[in-house]
Parts: sequence; C-alpha cells; structure tokens
Amino acid sequence: MNTKLYFEPLGHQHDRTAFSCGNQTLDEYFRGDPILQDVSRKVTNAFVLTPDGRFVAGFYTLSPVSILSVDLPPNLAKKLPKRPIGATLIGRLGRDVSQRGKGLGEVLLMDALHKAWQASKLVSCWAVVVDAKEGARDFWTENDFTPFATQPYRLFLLMKKIDLIFD
Repeated sequence: MNTKLYFEPLGHQHDRTAFSCGNQTLDEYFRGDPILQDVSRKVTNAFVLTPDGRFVAGFYTLSPVSILSVDLPPNLAKKLPKRPIGATLIGRLGRDVSQRGKGLGEVLLMDALHKAWQASKLVSCWAVVVDAKEGARDFWTENDFTPFATQPYRLFLLMKKIDLIFD
C-alpha cells in the first residue's frame, strides 16, 4: 500500500469487520459494538489510520485516567502529591496484520502522543499511560515508557518528555 495514510476519528464508514491485529481481545473490541459504545458514551475517543476513509490500517483510543503516586517508582513518587494525578490513557492500540513491518506502530503512537500533548495544553496531564498487552510490553519500553512500580504491565511516559518531542 503506497497510498498516503491519514488519521481521523473512528466513524461508521470505516470497515471494522476486515480489521485484524492478531490479538483476539483487541480485534473483538474493535470489530464489535464496545468501541462504538465507548465513543458514543464519551468514555474514550478512537482514531483510525486510513488511506481512503474506509480501510483501517490501525487505530488507537485515548481517555483520561487518574494515577496514584504510590504506584510510581519511588524517585518520582516522593516528588508528587498523594492525591490522584491526571494522565492520558492510550487504552488500545492496534495495527492491521497486513501492515506489519511498515513502522505503523510508531506512527500510531506518535499521533496518540501528539494528541495527548495538545490536550495537555488545556487540561493538565502529568503522563501518558498504557496497559501493555501480553507480548507488547517491549514495544512500549523501546519507546521510553517506564513501568509502574506496582504494576509491571502498566507503563507511563512523562509529559515533560513528550514536550521535548513536540515543543
């Protein structure tokens, strides 16, 4: 596929039934009603990477999340308040198996980080958080995400690091 890809909010015109990232849970979420219900209830926002407004090369979701400093590595936790801290959650991220080896995981991640960074200019956001799926943790750590002290598959990237990318 040499066509230029672009991002847009998930809509009914996107062919979700043809999408497969190879993770059954993620595929079922994206192909079924849950993602549309989450978007319509304003629980999450979903964005797709597409060449034509129909085929979905990849997608991700963003939503607000609160984290507790006690769950973070001690060197960071001691500098933060004990109350919940605002962050942005990349709830789900997937790339169609037909697009393997094209670097689209990083493209999806960078767009998600950019949107989180833009939103942080209006609503405070200390970090971007992700709950890594089995087998995907390395992707996140290779992209500078740090594991929570109490939950090794929950990782974060500080907004001050994201600022360095986009400022």
